[in-house]
Amino acid sequence: MNKWFSVDDNIATCQQKSPLDALETRMLLSHVGGLSRVQLITQSDRHLSNEHIDELNKLVQKRLDGEPLAYLLGEREFFGLSFKVSPAVLIPRPDTELLVELALQHTPHNASLLDMGTGSGAIAVSIAVQRDDLQVCACDISTAALEIAQINADKLLVNRHPITFFESDWYQQIPQQFFHTIVSNPPYIVKDDEHLNQGDLRFEPINALTDHADGLSAYRQIIAGAPSYLARGGWLLMEHGYHQSQDVQTLLRAHGFSEVQSWQDLAGIWRVSGGQWVGDGHQ
Repeated sequence: MNKWFSVDDNIATCQQKSPLDALETRMLLSHVGGLSRVQLITQSDRHLSNEHIDELNKLVQKRLDGEPLAYLLGEREFFGLSFKVSPAVLIPRPDTELLVELALQHTPHNASLLDMGTGSGAIAVSIAVQRDDLQVCACDISTAALEIAQINADKLLVNRHPITFFESDWYQQIPQQFFHTIVSNPPYIVKDDEHLNQGDLRFEPINALTDHADGLSAYRQIIAGAPSYLARGGWLLMEHGYHQSQDVQTLLRAHGFSEVQSWQDLAGIWRVSGGQWVGDGHQ
């Protein structure tokens, strides 16, 4: 491992010598030294301890090796909130904020919502923070992911309605009940897609990225099971890949959903598709 920094270097020198870009260097320095962005400026002549210098060298090398900055910092901002993350969960991305916004718009007052494949809990917790009137449930097949989600819920939902978490392979362990909204950001990357070997995806949990098939397996299960868990008039909203909106819409229509449509994210990509259930179900 390269020794980029030594105890002789103050904060200003560390920023100058870092092989990373300025922003990532500041973020790692803040993380290691427990310093705010302002302190990095006002205390630029400060020297870090031997322990902190060793940690900084290790983190910089890991970042150069491609490890996601969010995993190195142990957190990522999403919907204006700071979420704990680890290699057990996907890193929340700004694209997914559209799904949260749509869920908030389509869920009536004093209703219930289910987040399927919750991961870090970013979607469920963000919704619960905005809407204390909702009964929010979330599930994931991964015990390690649920532990992270519970930590985030405990941290961000103080004195608010708690989220009910279920360890479940989609609907299998969800007690029979009717939700007004079901949301999901399931694994949708096609197996052997070249992107799985690029960038941050190399380090993220593979089963949260791909269904190891055609990218639509999770949608088939979620959509087929939704009528048994959706209240009449309830919405099913799902994030998907840039090229999957028509396939997801076709599945929704085939299972009897109405008002089937897709929504674009800020980049103009068809990012979320959904439909309303008006068939049998609890009022």
